[in-house]
Amino acid sequence: MKFLDQAKITIKAGDGGNGCCSFRREKFIEFGGPNGGDGGNGGSVILHAVNGLNTLIDYRHIQHFKAQRGENGKANNMTGASGKDLILKVPAGTQVYAEDKKTLLYDLVEEGDKIKIATGGKGGLGNTRFKSSTNQAPRKTTNGKLGEEFEIWLELKIIADIGLVGFPNSGKSSFLSFTTRAKPKIADYPFTTLNPNLGVLSIDEKEIIVADIPGLIEGAHKGVGLGDKFLKHIERCKSILHLIDINEDDLFHRYQIIRNELEKYSSELMNKKEIIALNKIDLLEEDEIIKKVNDFSKKLKKDFFKISILKKSNIKELLRALK
Repeated sequence: MKFLDQAKITIKAGDGGNGCCSFRREKFIEFGGPNGGDGGNGGSVILHAVNGLNTLIDYRHIQHFKAQRGENGKANNMTGASGKDLILKVPAGTQVYAEDKKTLLYDLVEEGDKIKIATGGKGGLGNTRFKSSTNQAPRKTTNGKLGEEFEIWLELKIIADIGLVGFPNSGKSSFLSFTTRAKPKIADYPFTTLNPNLGVLSIDEKEIIVADIPGLIEGAHKGVGLGDKFLKHIERCKSILHLIDINEDDLFHRYQIIRNELEKYSSELMNKKEIIALNKIDLLEEDEIIKKVNDFSKKLKKDFFKISILKKSNIKELLRALK
């Protein structure tokens, strides 16, 4: 399924039904009086965050959504049936913005969250409502109110346990492909991944949701490269797995660039737990690995892993650390 993390849609709540003008007509009852019923209320538009969705692709081709109109009132003081609510299913983590794309209206973080985004119109009044001591046979009715109608933006921020970050071609997609059933595109050139990918890995009978974020480069927080379009997805990840290609010249500098981009985008990202792994150790001789690792260790002053996704080296230990 193609990933889509943003969609603009038009929603229209149902209009209320009109009130009925009717009079009681029975044999031997000359002045039956009014008996027109009220119109039914229009249906509302409701957003519901559900499990099993991780894309807004359903809102790419269909962009207009309308709830059912309330029925008109009927004779014998029968109120018209209310229109059915229209329930739009969205992934957990969906944010709802006003048409200006800046005003946040709602944030559906948890599975099961529901919000009434547009309220249906109230039903009109039948002529029975206007009977009085001075007007025994009113012919007055009111029409139903219009349901709310406006445009909104839906924006998805992926909710995952682990977010994979790093420069393009650092092995994020290979890691996801090897450890989960996800099948992201893998190739030996930058920006192979153009959309986030989700996978579920299992380790020691525990399942972990992993999000592969397209590669970041310097200036990503300003939109350089694939830019801040994807940085938002890391905000909802509980922890970060930072992959670094050990073949790079200055490992610590590469590490710092990514960390700086995260911090400039949102300082809250710096508070997330981070696991660091140097990938592609299979491409270097042992003495070169030792030299690079020692230099990186002195500057980093944190624990990190040395792995090879291709040769499956130290992957089990890394997965247990993620767990």
